[in-house]
Parts: sequence; C-alpha cells; structure tokens
Amino acid sequence: MDSQTKVTGVILAGGRARRMNNRDKGLVLFKGQPMVSYAIEAMKTVADETIINANRNISGYRALGLTVISDQTDSFDGPLAGILAAMIFAKHGLLLVMPCDSPLIKAHHLQKILSVRAENDADIAVAFDGVRVHPVFLAIKVSLQEHLQDYLNSGQRKLHTWLEQHKMIKVDFSTEPYIFTNINTLPELKNLEQCIETVRLKGR
Repeated sequence: MDSQTKVTGVILAGGRARRMNNRDKGLVLFKGQPMVSYAIEAMKTVADETIINANRNISGYRALGLTVISDQTDSFDGPLAGILAAMIFAKHGLLLVMPCDSPLIKAHHLQKILSVRAENDADIAVAFDGVRVHPVFLAIKVSLQEHLQDYLNSGQRKLHTWLEQHKMIKVDFSTEPYIFTNINTLPELKNLEQCIETVRLKGR
C-alpha cells in the first residue's frame, strides 16, 4: 500500500464548545473516559496514523499519546480549518475525518466511508443518514489542500459549500442513523449515558 492509499486519520476537537459551558468536549468524560478516546479507538484499526486537531488544552490531548496539531490561525474558523491543518501535516494521500463528540461511531463505520470512496474513485466520501449529510464524517483526498487553502483565504467557511465543489459520494448509513448522535451539552451527555445503560440492562 503506497502513500496515496494509506490513511491519515484526524479527530476534530478544535471548537469552542460554547454549549458545553466552554469545556473542551473531547476531554469531557463519557462513561468514565474522555470523549475523544472513543474516536481514537474507532480510528485505531482503519488509519495508518491518527492525529488530533485541537486549539486549546494541548497538553491534555497529547497525554493520550497522539500527535496534536492546531489550526493555522487562532480565530476558531471551524472544521475546514482543522481539516486543512491535518492535510498540511498528513503523511498519506487520504484523510479520514471524524469529530471528537460522537462516541457511537465504530471502526467499521469509518471503513465503510473509506471503501465507498475508493470504489467510486471520489474526491470525497461523506456520511449520509438517509435524511441529511454529516459533513464532519468523511474521507478526502489530501491533494485538495491547495483548493481548500484558497477557499479559506477568500473568507469562506461553510463546509457543505466547499464539499459540493468536488466529486463527492454519499455513504448510506440510513439503517443506523443514531450512530451520528453527537454531544453538545452536559445534559445530552448524561441522557446518552443513561440510554446506553438502559439498553445494556435490557440486553442482559
């Protein structure tokens, strides 16, 4: 497998998390572990290298044993800024992206995104739950770096708009849309923990 088909995984943890009382979402505990640890576990078997994109609490993320990269600016410009930073760092030709706040995503979901992109030779493969696209779950060619840099330099930030400028394929997850549940507030975190515990107890 050459560098064009090997995968750099990036976990996006660079937001302000205003609705989480400005706490760093990736480091907030979910079922006793930092939320980002679930993303790390999902990436482990599908990415040839995994990095974390974070713009604060850098030492906390580094303590998890992975390389941590920050956006090129300190203005919190959104997920595209994190994706660009990862493209610049990436050793491989494909970038696999997921956020730090979706603990239900597993390795086989990420592998499906990679496989569909490869089968269709698409620039980008993005997750789709049957109703809407989830644009921070994607596989993308690192060769789009220059185009993304120009897009951000022009002052644009919208992820959907940029994705649609390329050969993009939607990856169908309509049979399990719940996997994209993401945690934006502390009550949401507690509710998801309780739901998982209820399902576990019923399964006994």
